Amino acid sequence: MPDAYTHGHHESVLRSHRWRTAENSAAYLLPHLRIGMSILDVGSGPGTITADLAARVSPGRVVGTDAAAAVVAQAGAEHTAPNLSFEVGDAYRLPYATGEFDVVHAHQVLQHVERPVDMLRELGRVAGEAGLVAARDVDYRGVIWYPLIPALDEWLELYLVTHRSVAGEPAAGRRLKAWAREAGLVDVSATASLWLFEDEADRSWWGGMWADRVLQSAFADAARATGADDAQLQRISDGWREWAAAEDGWLLMPHGEILARGHAGRLGGAS
Repeated sequence: MPDAYTHGHHESVLRSHRWRTAENSAAYLLPHLRIGMSILDVGSGPGTITADLAARVSPGRVVGTDAAAAVVAQAGAEHTAPNLSFEVGDAYRLPYATGEFDVVHAHQVLQHVERPVDMLRELGRVAGEAGLVAARDVDYRGVIWYPLIPALDEWLELYLVTHRSVAGEPAAGRRLKAWAREAGLVDVSATASLWLFEDEADRSWWGGMWADRVLQSAFADAARATGADDAQLQRISDGWREWAAAEDGWLLMPHGEILARGHAGRLGGAS
């Protein structure tokens, strides 16, 4: 069984996923892409990043894989290109040969899994000795905002507890380099980048998304299981709307990134 996903696939969750592009979520990888490269996008979700990558390397083959069959079907219907396909898959046991892809990419995936080192080892296998593994994850412990709204302090504390109670590590960004080295990847290069939400449109979108998510998504059910009650969830939702309405509102999310090479002699695994 795949690892449980803290947020689920409520509309409020997919609303944030569809905002993601190669430019705002994979800029560290883009200089390394070339026309004709093959790419596997692991945890591709609604496929917006995947489709951008496919356009950049066309006619190179690009495959998006995700554990959620309904999301895979939706991505395939929304993004069509001759070099692009979407498949349901288990990122711990990918159905591809060793070294089959030039690039294996994962965005906001490793934070949600119980065995990130094992998963990176498998990504490295599919990239092979000559391929490139690229991963980017937020570090929720580093999120900062203004104004200093007490309900958002509650949100972050509850988020960290809830995420860990379901699966994975919400402060994954700072751990990517260590995980990659433990997985046996080589030539590991670590960088960092930011998402910043501060103008009126960004605040309305991000704050509104979280105001809905904290009440309606799978996160809400998981938070209740950790001891949160409806009053707390409503207070947090109202806090997000308060932040979104503040003209001085500003929120920064730090991300860790890695680029690394697979190493056939260390990775093992059947093709």
